[in-house]
Amino acid sequence: MIRKTACAALLAAGLVVGTATPGLTDAPHGWEQRAMKVPSAQQLTQGKGVTVAVLDTGVIKDHPEFKGRVSSGPDFIGGGARPGQSYWGAHGTAMTSSVLHVAPQARVLSVRVLWDREDPARKRAEQAAKTGDIEAAKQSQKAGDAIAKGIRYAVDKGAKVISMSLGTDEWSWGGYEGETAAAVGYALGKGVVLLASAGNGGGEDRYDPEANNVVSYPAAYPGVIGVAALGTDGFRAGFSQVHTYNTIAAPGVDIYAARNTGGYKAGDGTSPACALAAGAVALMLSVNPDLTPGQVRDILVKTAQQPPAGYTVFLGFGVVDAAAAVKAAMAAKPAKITAVPYKGKQYFGNGPVDSASTNAPIDSTYLTVGGAGLGVGLLCLVGAFFLLRRPRVRRRAAHG
Repeated sequence: MIRKTACAALLAAGLVVGTATPGLTDAPHGWEQRAMKVPSAQQLTQGKGVTVAVLDTGVIKDHPEFKGRVSSGPDFIGGGARPGQSYWGAHGTAMTSSVLHVAPQARVLSVRVLWDREDPARKRAEQAAKTGDIEAAKQSQKAGDAIAKGIRYAVDKGAKVISMSLGTDEWSWGGYEGETAAAVGYALGKGVVLLASAGNGGGEDRYDPEANNVVSYPAAYPGVIGVAALGTDGFRAGFSQVHTYNTIAAPGVDIYAARNTGGYKAGDGTSPACALAAGAVALMLSVNPDLTPGQVRDILVKTAQQPPAGYTVFLGFGVVDAAAAVKAAMAAKPAKITAVPYKGKQYFGNGPVDSASTNAPIDSTYLTVGGAGLGVGLLCLVGAFFLLRRPRVRRRAAHG
């Protein structure tokens, strides 16, 4: 039996109107910085002291932009690809670049849990899902564990933010996985913030085969911050999935980022939106390392540049405002966990009990008759006991 696997939501293109935020039509190169108010935020902090784990297809660490700020963990997905090949680290290198564009002094821990789109291993896995070939499905089963293992590894290595620009929206055979959900819970329990892309299968035309809008994991796991994509026109990017798990939004169109083969390239998707938002979270934790995942989520929601209609399933609570989020993080007090006071009646012992019994009383006549019978029986038993214990009289023999 082939196990369902959570795999990458890679770069997708498209621009369709959704829900508006301040207009950014014909935005210049690097428009995402202005849209998220990153320059103002970087005057307060640049993310020093925070490690962001990028769970993706790997990173080319020697790209000139990274300058020793990137380290690599295990390759949990495998498949045979190696650094230097065109289908190794393409997506992950771009996402790492987007994180560092927002938080340039943060460190990135790369954990390889995905295949790039052109990776032969991914194509084999897709074929295995269709044909049910057991041998070809072995790598697919390994992939099912990769994201869960990657999350736990990142937490244990000290990452405070986990950026997952990936999802099941492009894989019809992916979905919810118990092990990944448990890993998410493990991370949250350790105080780690998790973000994931909303998915690139959005659209409004039900007859459009590319507008599947299926539920995409890990964005849909409780506790994960789902990030939708904003277009340069100030509206939801047409590919950005529409779901109630969308928490916030970030720019996701014409985002220039580092290439695994050198240089830079513009890309679209909820993937860069997630990476940019993760960078903003790194800025927040740099000024206040004690923020809990719940506090980070609340601050992002309260400081977001909200759509006119308030919360929507298109852009969540609005576009990330990095400057406002950092200021709110600086002012946030330590979270306190207290028991909710009980306002009901006070009880001792086992607390409230059931109402008194309403059964009819036993007739006393039956008790009297039964007791008398029991007494007579006991007297007979005692009498028989003494009669049996009385010594017998021996008869003398007759003589003639």
